[in-house]
Amino acid sequence: MRTGNSPEGELLVGGQALIEGVMMRSPGAYGVAVRRPDGSIVFQRGKVASLAKRYPFLKLPILRGVAVLFQSLALGIRTLNFSAEQAMAEEKPPEAKPEEGQEAKPEAKKDDKSNWAIAGSMAVGLALGAGVFLLLPLWLTQLSEHYVFGGHLGNLAFNLVDGLLRALFFLGYIFLISRMKDIHRVFQYHGAEHKVVFAWEKQVPLTVENARVQSRLHPRCGTSFLLFVLLVSILVFAFIPKTAPFLMKFGGRLLLVPAIAGLSYEVLRFTAKHRAAPLFALLVAPGLALQRITTQEPTDDMLEVAIAALEEALREDGLLQDRETPREAADPLAVPLADMPSSMPGAAARA
Repeated sequence: MRTGNSPEGELLVGGQALIEGVMMRSPGAYGVAVRRPDGSIVFQRGKVASLAKRYPFLKLPILRGVAVLFQSLALGIRTLNFSAEQAMAEEKPPEAKPEEGQEAKPEAKKDDKSNWAIAGSMAVGLALGAGVFLLLPLWLTQLSEHYVFGGHLGNLAFNLVDGLLRALFFLGYIFLISRMKDIHRVFQYHGAEHKVVFAWEKQVPLTVENARVQSRLHPRCGTSFLLFVLLVSILVFAFIPKTAPFLMKFGGRLLLVPAIAGLSYEVLRFTAKHRAAPLFALLVAPGLALQRITTQEPTDDMLEVAIAALEEALREDGLLQDRETPREAADPLAVPLADMPSSMPGAAARA
């Protein structure tokens, strides 16, 4: 996820890396561009209706973050599936392939099956994420408390150890998948997405030349959001007594995940509004450092794909020809987790 450093009221965009492609978000639409094996680019675009507009109570603090996260997760998985289909397009009969530059539209009869597949992917991803990043660190912390610390850890210290283990698991996971060739390419598309967003924010023409010179490290990347989640979780989980039964501690953590995500969202919103303050630079520094792994320098053809994706989103939103008039900004976390690796449990193609 990410939005721009544009002045207050300027249109902000966000996006995520996909398999051989990029998805971009504007306030009311999304656009996808994917490079097929034959070198052509195919597109998908559509409107995105805010859940908060449909259900006004979701505009409340904390709740708005939870709503945005789940909506972004669903969109991320849907567009990830589309990119995977296009990346394997060479296996399909020629008549089934979209032409160069053509918008690929899914068949209507597949919508129900696709929705169930997305729901299933979300459920499996969330379950894996809970097991790897909640259950396992908690179990190891409980073992270490008895066999390493002699049962003398206080409640806060217990959760600090638990949080440290979660952070180590997360960083280790990122490092390991970064060694995979396919994930390295996703990280390159992640870098392309950042560079194109920066070019848009600086209001320069969206060309490969202008995007190439931009930084691949963006202060509001979803990587920073996940680091906020790790920090906030240590504080929130401290309210769960360490003396509670193991399953109760684990269940309590699961129930508090939405609240932690919502609180982390509010932290990110705050830093977005006060980005000139020294505190903002301090808060985003760890995320920028981690982006040196989760983003890589893209090739020119990757930048071309990212530009095409942003133009598709802007075109669908009716914004492509009007950049001079300040507009209602997209939510600072419009695609909040969209920059983590595509194989991250519980996440959608986040680079």
